[in-house]
Amino acid sequence: MKKIFSKKWNRSKQPRKQRKYRKNAPLNILGKFLGCHLSPELRKKYSKRSFRLRKGDTVKVLKGQFKGKSGKVENIDLIRSRAKIENINQIRKDGTKSSYPIKISNLMITVFDLSDKKRKIKLEGNKNAS
Repeated sequence: MKKIFSKKWNRSKQPRKQRKYRKNAPLNILGKFLGCHLSPELRKKYSKRSFRLRKGDTVKVLKGQFKGKSGKVENIDLIRSRAKIENINQIRKDGTKSSYPIKISNLMITVFDLSDKKRKIKLEGNKNAS
């Protein structure tokens, strides 16, 4: 198979082609995979089930060893679809701490970072449309 990206790959039933689509996707399409659940309060307020995760949002971990913990998003890895959250660290064998990457599908946004005007307009516009 070719390594060149094609939008036709995302409609395949074969998991190998779906994985290949995600691996070879350009950054503008990788960003669309960053959809994250909203808390029940935000769902009610904005009439939306999920929204794109961004640095600065406050999230709660829903699954895994850090279940129930919450914090602000420090960093997002587009290629691996993982987020690093402050105060969620792993301790290495030598005793040092490092940020632990968590899958975006295992997170829930509890507070938006509305410092970006475009994002605020997109959320408010969506609220007024319903």
